[in-house]
Amino acid sequence: MIYLSLFIVSLLAATILPFSSELTLAGLMATSNYENSFLLIVASFGNVLGSVINWALGFYSRNLTSKKWFPFKEAKIERSSKWFTKFGKWSLLFAWVPILGDPLTLVAGLLRIRFLDFIILVAIGKVSRYLVIFYLIG
Repeated sequence: MIYLSLFIVSLLAATILPFSSELTLAGLMATSNYENSFLLIVASFGNVLGSVINWALGFYSRNLTSKKWFPFKEAKIERSSKWFTKFGKWSLLFAWVPILGDPLTLVAGLLRIRFLDFIILVAIGKVSRYLVIFYLIG
């Protein structure tokens, strides 16, 4: 059950919801009651999947961004778009950065960044962040 909870927290943390998957992962690893390698895999998979949801949301909802209920505000999308203009698809390595990363993954979908490029770059960035936690605590 704890692995499922970590997966859900990690997935939600990759959306606009204010969750901290890093603190959750670190706390679970510090208790030494769970297999740290499996915690790392579960957190990574959930967080990358959350970013994939953002990418799909962007990819399939270009005409919805002006709607009031749309989860990403125009200012965040504009800021993330500037990152893409400046750094290109390589900016996806920073999809783990709080506040900027979630809209960045949405903008990748809006700009029709190739899914394979997206998933590889986002996974590298997000898993690397969790690996740092893994080696600091584990």
